Amino acid sequence: MSERHITYDPIYNTVDRDNFDSLIEVDRYADRTDVFDSIIASTVDHFWDPTDVRYIDFNSNPMDLTQEMIMPRDFCIELNTAVADKLDEGQQIRLANQNTRFVLSSILHGEQGALSLSASLTQILRDPGAMEYAANQTREEARHVTGFTNYISTRWGTPLQSGATIRNLLNEIVKSPAVYKKLVGMQMLIEGLAMGAFATIQRETNDPMLRRLIHFTMSDEAFHHKFGKIWADKTIPQLNEEEHEHVELWAAEAFQVLLFNLVNAEQKQDIYKEFNLDWVWVRDAILENFSNEDRRKQMTQNTNIFRVLIKTLLKAGIITERTRHVYQAWVDMDELAGEDDEVAGADVAAAAMEELKSINSSRQKMGARFRAN
Repeated sequence: MSERHITYDPIYNTVDRDNFDSLIEVDRYADRTDVFDSIIASTVDHFWDPTDVRYIDFNSNPMDLTQEMIMPRDFCIELNTAVADKLDEGQQIRLANQNTRFVLSSILHGEQGALSLSASLTQILRDPGAMEYAANQTREEARHVTGFTNYISTRWGTPLQSGATIRNLLNEIVKSPAVYKKLVGMQMLIEGLAMGAFATIQRETNDPMLRRLIHFTMSDEAFHHKFGKIWADKTIPQLNEEEHEHVELWAAEAFQVLLFNLVNAEQKQDIYKEFNLDWVWVRDAILENFSNEDRRKQMTQNTNIFRVLIKTLLKAGIITERTRHVYQAWVDMDELAGEDDEVAGADVAAAAMEELKSINSSRQKMGARFRAN
């Protein structure tokens, strides 16, 4: 079975990346879907510029990272284990902030992956409407890369390198010719993971600047998530048994990769070296304290990043009895099934859009006065 053909609605049809001639066929231009028009049109409502202080001033809210934690202590899993006993108060603050740096660096790398994936979709999607949506998302992901780069630069100077787990998954998704991997992998798994993480960070952070950056980023991500949902609604019910199994098993495998990356101390070896901590010992300390029951308890929270991810797959119809056990170990699947389809952080995204409308309206009025003069 050719992976690239697991799609049924013609709006997701693709061409070979190097077959540009097919994109300038005269009949193609008018063969345009209107399914994405409302998402495309709303772009103006949630426009923001991370280089403009009217949106975010990265010189505001200075923090002394030797004295203050950007995220609460509990956000650093290592400090909930025997690791904390080996560190003084200053080292604990430093480790907590380095852990946040790792998380935000992973988000930055994920945003770059989303940017590259969106750009790749503009090369292969045949439908002009779908292509325009992908071009729009490319622009929005580009500003996320700029925004998180600016934030990390302000607080630490440089990001940390990507962990191998996330890097390998992003490589598989971005480079795959299979549309389902791009849309399930990025628009549903990675974007769902991001919305859960953003909702948690936005609620818990001690840094007003980070809260504002997340606030505006979520207004974009809510729409990106919808693109994947539209694909699922139009595709999943049409899959034959073999195709559904193929997509479902790959999604379950990707979920487990992301889940176990959460407590993978091997990915943070460079951080631990600064504190003379052996990563194997740290891993064992985490596993001793962070049980399966702890994970299940955390996943009862609506904004838990992996609960959001499971809900996304379940509501899309990707999860069946074939893989239900993979997720049932962590959440009450019946409870999830009874919830509405609203993604975590939708209220934050809506509030951000209202604020952005106000800022953008003010900008437009100033521009009009400038042109009049």
